[in-house]
Amino acid sequence: MNPEELCFLPAHEIVRRIRAREFSSVEVMDAHIAQIERVNPSINAIVTFLPESAREGARAVDAALARGDDPGPLAGLPVAHKDLAPTKGIRTTFGSPIFRDFVPEADAIIVERLRKAGAITIGKTNVPEFGAGSQTFNPVFGATRNPYDLDKTCGGSSGGATAALACGLVPIADGSDLGGSLRNPASFCNVVGLRPSPGRVPNWPSLSAWFHLGVVGPMARTVQDVALTMSAIAGPDARAPTSLQESGLTFARSLARDFKGARIAWSRDLGGLPFESEVSEITEKQRGIFTDLGCVVEDATPDLRDADDIFGVMRAWNMELSFGQLLKSKREQMKDTVIWNIEQGSRLTGPQIGSAEVQCTQLFHRMREFMEKFDFLVAPVVQVLPFDVDVPYPTEINGVKLDTYIDWMRSCSRITVTGAPALSVPCGFSRKGLPVGLQIVGRHQDDFGLLQIAHAFEQATGLWKQRPVVANTKS
Repeated sequence: MNPEELCFLPAHEIVRRIRAREFSSVEVMDAHIAQIERVNPSINAIVTFLPESAREGARAVDAALARGDDPGPLAGLPVAHKDLAPTKGIRTTFGSPIFRDFVPEADAIIVERLRKAGAITIGKTNVPEFGAGSQTFNPVFGATRNPYDLDKTCGGSSGGATAALACGLVPIADGSDLGGSLRNPASFCNVVGLRPSPGRVPNWPSLSAWFHLGVVGPMARTVQDVALTMSAIAGPDARAPTSLQESGLTFARSLARDFKGARIAWSRDLGGLPFESEVSEITEKQRGIFTDLGCVVEDATPDLRDADDIFGVMRAWNMELSFGQLLKSKREQMKDTVIWNIEQGSRLTGPQIGSAEVQCTQLFHRMREFMEKFDFLVAPVVQVLPFDVDVPYPTEINGVKLDTYIDWMRSCSRITVTGAPALSVPCGFSRKGLPVGLQIVGRHQDDFGLLQIAHAFEQATGLWKQRPVVANTKS
């Protein structure tokens, strides 16, 4: 097989062929290393590159198979870790010059589990500074570009991961999501990003083990590959007290399901948010897919009042908790939006935080009651198309002024605070060829059902197969 074509095989197919000895793990790794060396200079997705240790890991997988041992469900898959995830012995910068040379002494749980399942670390993926914002650029490595238009952003904060996936640099990747960081860049880069239910994938290390807005999760080019990755990374861990007890093996089941009679709530604007017209047009064109699948589709939106205030308070509280002390000594090395968000947190009072917690609980129950009537909620992922890579963040949408760097992310952050699982799946392309994702939201902790409906949609559209020109040899 042509090495470039190998790089675009679905992850589950690569694993199957490695196990069948149709090609070796080393051959798979060499193909991906060559793809990174050829394409990455154009997009800047992989910021720490480890070809030699990756080849060593691939040789170990081949040796295990030769002995008759089982290397794990992700055997031989190259994986790149988000540069916010601690990786033992591998530089982890958080996109900040303060941590330019920081090397952790322990892996994050998600990294630990990927390695245990047989995936092989090939590098780290680019992020915004401290993961703040859905535009991937930082003073350490610069900006990551959108593979479908190198003048546009890939989104963020898991932007390096999605750009790498779109270009065949890796078949799977990890990411994290607070205000949309697994969903937003997936939409911008035509891949799949799952925000799991809080606790589905244990999140450690963490300063606040009970903080439920921030989660870690998987990204891939197909829904089935996301499910495969979830089979390896989901499940309880004593270090994460909110982790759910259900085994990751839940996600190893078939995604096939009959959706006849399933009820879909179709929301065009998630409660009055402004959207660029082309985003709305593209998502609306796909409504009929759900009808074709046998679903009953109805215009409906949950009562999301207070969601923006809840998110603003909880995000600011978490920013101050995470970086408040650092700001006191390293202010001159931090970007203005990070400083603003930390200082927002420092001004919060106890009653404000308490009120946000009460409002969040009330919102959860409104969402729970809404989802008793519907199996899934469907809406656009992002309010805008991928924008210029030199623009830090949008300041207006359809003439509506946006006050802060996180206001344009509300189509994702409003879902975050409900606690529901959600994902982005490829939905279509703009007239200029820019990707647009569809956000599907599941019932409380129904992550597997969410993957099933997304898989059915993906199979009906086939949009994931459309590659960016920069990833092709003839580009």
